[in-house]
This record gives sequence, structure tokens and C-alpha cells, in this order.
Amino acid sequence: MKTFHVHLVSDSTGETLVTVARACLAQFEGTNATEHLWPMVRHTSHLERISAGIVAHPGIVLFTLVDERLRTGLLEICREQGVPWIPVLDPVLAALGNYLNAQQLHQPGRQHLLDADYFGRIEAINFSLAHDDGQSAKTLEAADVILVGVSRSGKTPTSLYLAMQHGIKAANYPLIPEDFERGALPASLAPHKRKCFGLTIDPDRLSQIRNERRPGSKYAAIENCRAEVREAETMMKRAGISWLSSTHKSIEEIATTILRDIRPDRLIY
Repeated sequence: MKTFHVHLVSDSTGETLVTVARACLAQFEGTNATEHLWPMVRHTSHLERISAGIVAHPGIVLFTLVDERLRTGLLEICREQGVPWIPVLDPVLAALGNYLNAQQLHQPGRQHLLDADYFGRIEAINFSLAHDDGQSAKTLEAADVILVGVSRSGKTPTSLYLAMQHGIKAANYPLIPEDFERGALPASLAPHKRKCFGLTIDPDRLSQIRNERRPGSKYAAIENCRAEVREAETMMKRAGISWLSSTHKSIEEIATTILRDIRPDRLIY
């Protein structure tokens, strides 16, 4: 196992940089990277502690600084310490500048402006929290998507991710034994069936997850999990609801599939 240090220097939150770095590092097996995140670098004085960090833990430097003074200062540090550096956004910015025949603004953090998109995400988060786990059937007509499935199949984290990352108003509604006995979707979901998307899960994995919450209970018993998953999948097939298994998929993959299939009217996807 090759171990090394990666310094991630950003003039904003660093989320973009971390995502890019991890996506690239995932392509190299047998490596173990220790991440050093340096966010909100907005003043040359901030470079002093970054320099000390690089001296203590030499390694590759990835950065998304747009201020020329900060870039120059960081590159001087890298040269002095003999460490490689990568300006992650430069190729994209250069290509966009050439295509648009426009100059960069060189203003940090512009992707986090408190604009309509930002407040839309806040509204979506509040909506998803209010409609978590079937807490409220009110205003479901305002939902962009309604996730359905058995308890602990991944509905809550997926709905919150959709809200936080995409501004999607995602409600989630559990399918319970009473629904299976009736053999039909809950009445409150019937008018919104076209917005429903199902999540299922491998019964063995479901039993493991439920045992962490209620060990030794009927709720977590493998026989019960198998029965619930089977009934839920049958119900979704009967209702014509698209669904996927969350067993081996990340939340990001699940969300992308949902957006691709549901295609909310207000999004181009």
C-alpha cells in the first residue's frame, strides 16, 4: 500500500476540489491518500499555515484558487518545497474563456452565491424534512419525486441528497405490512403515482441494517425482511412504478438514476 499526502487548497468550501480529487484517486488501487483540506483561503496570510502543512507533510498540491496573488504565493511555496501542483480548474476555465470569448471574473466562491438556486435548495430541504417517512401527506402535489419502499431501504438519505444537491423537493413514504395486506399503494400516493420512484434492497442487507437499530426483533428478522421486500417489489410492479435496488449503489448513483427516469419538469436532465 503506497501512502502519500494530498493538499487541497481552495478559496471556497473545497467541496468541488474534494470531489474531483477523490474521483481521480479512486482510479488507483493500492494507494492510501491522507487529505489535508485548506478551505476559504482568501488572504496571503493564510498561505503561511499551508506552507507549514506542506513542510510537515510533503505531497501533491491540488488547488482551485482564482486570485492571482494567492496562486503566485502558493506556487512559490510548492517550488521551494519541491512538491508537484495541479490547478484543477484551469483547463476548463481556459476552454470556456476561449469558447465564450470572455474574461474570467477571478472572484472566489461565486458558485455559492445566495441566489434563487440557493434559496430553492433551502426550500427543498425543508420540504423533504417535512415529508420524511410519510410524516405528512399534505402538499404532496408540490413534490418533484416521492420515494417509496420498505423501511431502511435508503429513502431518507436519498431524498435529502436530492434536496441539498439538486434542489429537488423529494418526499419519501414507507411501504408497511398494512399496505401489503390491502394489496394496494397507500391512498395518499394514488393521485401522485407518476411522481413515485421505488427503492428496494437485498433482504440480507436489510436485516443487517435493521438489526443495528432493533436487534433481535421481528422487524429485523430475515424472514420478515424477505417477505416485505417481496411484497413491496410486487406492489411496485403492479402499480407500474420504476424502482432500483440500493444494495450496491451509492446515494449519488441512486439520485442520478431517479433524475434520469423521473425527469422533473423544471429540470433539463
